[in-house]
Amino acid sequence: MKYRRSPFLVSYWSGKRLVIENFVTGQRIGAAPLAITILNFFDRWRSFREFLSHFQEYQAASLDESLDLLVKNFLLERSDRKPSPNERAMLSWAAWNPAAGFFHFSTKDVEFEVESHRSFAFLQRLARIHPKPPPIKRYPSAKKVMLDWPKAGSEFSRVLLARRTWRKFSKQPTDLAALGSLLGLTWGVHGWVEIPKVGSVAVKTSPAGGSLHPIEAYVLARNVRGLRPGLYHYDGAAHRLDLLRRGANSGQIVKHLAGQWWFGDASFVVFMTAVFERTQWKYDYPRAYRAVLMEAGHLCQTFCLTATWLGLAPFCTIAFNDSSIERMLGVDGISESVLYAAGAGTRPSDETQAHLGTMGARVRWRR
Repeated sequence: MKYRRSPFLVSYWSGKRLVIENFVTGQRIGAAPLAITILNFFDRWRSFREFLSHFQEYQAASLDESLDLLVKNFLLERSDRKPSPNERAMLSWAAWNPAAGFFHFSTKDVEFEVESHRSFAFLQRLARIHPKPPPIKRYPSAKKVMLDWPKAGSEFSRVLLARRTWRKFSKQPTDLAALGSLLGLTWGVHGWVEIPKVGSVAVKTSPAGGSLHPIEAYVLARNVRGLRPGLYHYDGAAHRLDLLRRGANSGQIVKHLAGQWWFGDASFVVFMTAVFERTQWKYDYPRAYRAVLMEAGHLCQTFCLTATWLGLAPFCTIAFNDSSIERMLGVDGISESVLYAAGAGTRPSDETQAHLGTMGARVRWRR
């Protein structure tokens, strides 16, 4: 039997406590600094006999107990244990780890509290104890150059100014043609550029680092005229929907979006995933993880503006249950992982406050 340190470890101080964590498995323990020394020793496959010989000043029983604890918490690998699928998949992130991998797993499957009177009361208490930071930064002593406010007469400016996050929808279905336009203008491939001895790269309406476009779109269609309810993958090159699973309902939407019941009546939800190897192929440093997140943001804003232009009621959210969505999509959460959710429905007949939250917020418009 031999042992080796897991390649997915980080350590940090939490108060006075030293914590060692395997960010792929989520296992973490509070440990004495000696544990770091032991893990450092197992930088390659070593036997228990070698371990005893190196740490002769400690009792064998104590060392055996320490070894068992590190193995049990996935901080040490054992030669007779096959790596898990997640551990195998994460090896492709070697150039991005530990920074990107630690962030990726630390921000998955977090707890969300659906807005309620209780959360509103907490927000009010927080504002009393610790006032909300100012929304605009000011330089009082700087010389001022006044600008004319942009005119809102063009169609483009009207669309920009009309974009809101909607929380109420009518019972009317969204037309398949509108969904097709929305998908095509957001995720569709509108051309190809051939790079000599490298290959083709796609041209889309949103930018992507190296034109690698790691983001995929999956549509959970609930109420689209001309389309059976179900889960579809959007093929941006062929401009088509591939049916992956039949059936979709409000309950599924609410479940996947962390209990946000106000999105349950949406006609459809689009789950954006990232196929990380596309970006990792060229950018072998963890900062590229930022680029992937930004690219999802670019696409989401394009989606929301296009939906607004089409007269739909769009929304977007990062409050969702990562693992349940990834199981539905059939992706592993590592080589391909969900990053963002956006959706839309038809606008309700009474649009008053339909795009506001549930806390009775009042809006003051610039005249």
